[in-house]
Amino acid sequence: MSSPKRAAKPAARRANGKSVGKTASRRQTDAVPANPSGNGVSADAKRLAAMLERSIADGKLDLLSADALQTLIAAACRVYSARTEAGEQFTPVPRNSISATDVMLTASGLLRAADLAVFELGMWQSWTGR
Repeated sequence: MSSPKRAAKPAARRANGKSVGKTASRRQTDAVPANPSGNGVSADAKRLAAMLERSIADGKLDLLSADALQTLIAAACRVYSARTEAGEQFTPVPRNSISATDVMLTASGLLRAADLAVFELGMWQSWTGR
């Protein structure tokens, strides 16, 4: 977790990680960002998501191993975080696309995996305005 001083002074970052100045205030939106890749990765991800949704509907919850699911969620978190830090403004999932229970279970699991408490999340949000 970053310090309050550092969190109070967000900076834009180049691909090499160096700061280039302050970022504008960020407001999350439901807007879907433009497809950044023409290499088919987005299409592959959508096909995988559709397969996972079908497996849930069919009651086949073990389509992905726990290890594969953890790897997928971790990568998605890192990509979303990197894009947010780069200044993009979109929510990680479209509004009302998953249930409140899905959000709570996943958020609780992510906090537990990072050894964080809800209090720390609240403090970070107040420091950063995110």
